[in-house]
Amino acid sequence: MLRVENLHVSYGAVKAIKGISLKVNDGEIVSLIGANGAGKTTVLHTITGLVQPEDGIIEYNEINLQAVAPNKIVTLGLAHVPEGRHVFTQMTVTENLLMGAHYRKDRNKIEGDLEVVYESFPRLKERSRQFAGTLSGGEQQMLAMGRAMMSKPKLVVMDEPSMGLSPLLVKEVFNIIKTMHDNGITVLLVEQNAKMALSISDRAYVLETGKITMSGNASDLLLDERIKKAYLGA
Repeated sequence: MLRVENLHVSYGAVKAIKGISLKVNDGEIVSLIGANGAGKTTVLHTITGLVQPEDGIIEYNEINLQAVAPNKIVTLGLAHVPEGRHVFTQMTVTENLLMGAHYRKDRNKIEGDLEVVYESFPRLKERSRQFAGTLSGGEQQMLAMGRAMMSKPKLVVMDEPSMGLSPLLVKEVFNIIKTMHDNGITVLLVEQNAKMALSISDRAYVLETGKITMSGNASDLLLDERIKKAYLGA
């Protein structure tokens, strides 16, 4: 579904991404883990067109994403849940969710999909008329995920969905990711919470200072002593 090959990204003289390659197959959850500053967010921003690469290939369902305007990528079925949520604070919960469906042409199905999102996130339904800026951090994260779901994506890339949340909310967010996957959405997940990310993933890549240093089945990486020492606090 997604193929990234020999990707290079720089910010001025700083080489942020140094020739990485990764893939995400249809139906998988794939995690990209690594320390803060490793370049994980840059990878996602480059995939979704917010950052232009120096070199490399980015293909989604054999479409060259570098030839697609960033605001059109969502129409292909690829949604981005950004780090920091980035909800529209002066709009209501419902208005935020409907923004996720802005490019959809099947307008007659949007109301039904809104109810599906509310079933997945009952708290959002309770707060449907509240301004998004009044929600808690966990509720805003749910709103960002629900907004992505409203675009009817085939692939969702998520950037640090557990950041800043309590352990209870972290568990809830990861359960929602699993539910999205069970409903047919493929996921590329960027996370510092390596243990939780690996526990729900099929495969994973480890990014260190702009390079992929390890990759494999998530269950194997969970047991790898190097991963335990570097990311799992063992």
